[in-house]
Amino acid sequence: MRVSGVARWFQSRRGPASADGPGGRGGRGGAAAGARPAASLKALRTAAAGVGTTLDEPTTCAELTRAVVRLAGGGAAVIRRVGEKVSGYEAITGDTDLLPDARWATAVARDAGTPAADHWADPWLSRPVADRTRPALCVPLTSGSEQYGVLVCAREGIAFARAEAELLALLAERAASHIRHAREYEQVNRTAGDLQRALLAEPGRPHPNLDVAIRYLPAGRRVLVGGDWCETVRLHFGRTLLVVGDVMGHGLEAAVDMNAYRSLLRYIASSELPPHRVLRQMDDIAAAEADRRPATCLLVRVDPSRGQVTLASAGHLPPALVAWDGRTSLLPVPVGPPLGTGFGGYEATTHQLEPGQALVLFTDGLVEHRGEDIDRSLRRLADLHFSPAVGVDALLESILTRLDVRNAEDDVAVLAARPHARQGPAEQEEGDEDMEVA
Repeated sequence: MRVSGVARWFQSRRGPASADGPGGRGGRGGAAAGARPAASLKALRTAAAGVGTTLDEPTTCAELTRAVVRLAGGGAAVIRRVGEKVSGYEAITGDTDLLPDARWATAVARDAGTPAADHWADPWLSRPVADRTRPALCVPLTSGSEQYGVLVCAREGIAFARAEAELLALLAERAASHIRHAREYEQVNRTAGDLQRALLAEPGRPHPNLDVAIRYLPAGRRVLVGGDWCETVRLHFGRTLLVVGDVMGHGLEAAVDMNAYRSLLRYIASSELPPHRVLRQMDDIAAAEADRRPATCLLVRVDPSRGQVTLASAGHLPPALVAWDGRTSLLPVPVGPPLGTGFGGYEATTHQLEPGQALVLFTDGLVEHRGEDIDRSLRRLADLHFSPAVGVDALLESILTRLDVRNAEDDVAVLAARPHARQGPAEQEEGDEDMEVA
């Protein structure tokens, strides 16, 4: 850790330092200055315990400046470096009037090894020093070989002592270490999010006799990305298989397993097996792979020409049915064990799908609340009422808003589908061929 030492600064527009002497405006003039070693160590431990309590960089910077002001008085701020860019003052704490001009701090940061966003002319810094001077300290935020910015603190009264500067440097070093972890953590999870969004970006195309809308929402600012997914598979005779699943766990591993289940589903479903037999084969294959994570999965085969849906579930929540008049209910479905357990035992059930009705398939993040019974969570969805014949996109947006899903505690994948007016299988197949040629 390299400390820039004690620097003095002035601004001609500001009045002289307080006549009150040390400990004037801006604090006690540095509680840590001149303190006994044992007291300084205790103060450092207390301050350090409050820095880096989260993996959020702005929060860490704010905790650092608050700790510095408690120790040294005056005012403090952070100039962050991200790549080759340097920010202005952030996380300002204490007396803001005491902080030097950002140009000065930027130049000192540059001299200390932190690249400056703008190169201010050095003559501005070399003007004659007047009576209106105040002590200021710049400490690089360094962890390993990387510099993440600079801590700037200033006060009226006595200059920063060497022991005090070293204490603040140790505090800045701790903050820099947490900033490094926060950035690494953010990068890993940004990669995980990009990967899963890429995997979810291209679901299969349903038949033109079915309107489908899909949404995937990562959970708030959470950095762990789960294996939630949706899929549609075109079958013969105008039928479409709707799929929603959730791989257990989070992170890149769950996203990779999600892609494996999705590919497996596409391959097996293309054989036109009924939904429960598709699940059985997926379970057998996944159970044979020792590293494959278990997953829940719901299959709904929609046959618009017959007005029927056939469902099978591997440990997944039931779908919602939105009637033409906007009333919502849950479709009962036999529930088998999750995929990958090797237990099998899946069953299918068939329900009539009346004109204008819409299906909503979803992962548990849509309804679940920590500590709440799942039946109560599902009732909250079933109690929703929508405008008659609302479109599938508008239906999903309404559900997400009314259930406050954008503040959910888990990732959410949700799919809504509504068949068009019924037509014969022959007409559907002909229409599909025309669309493929086009």
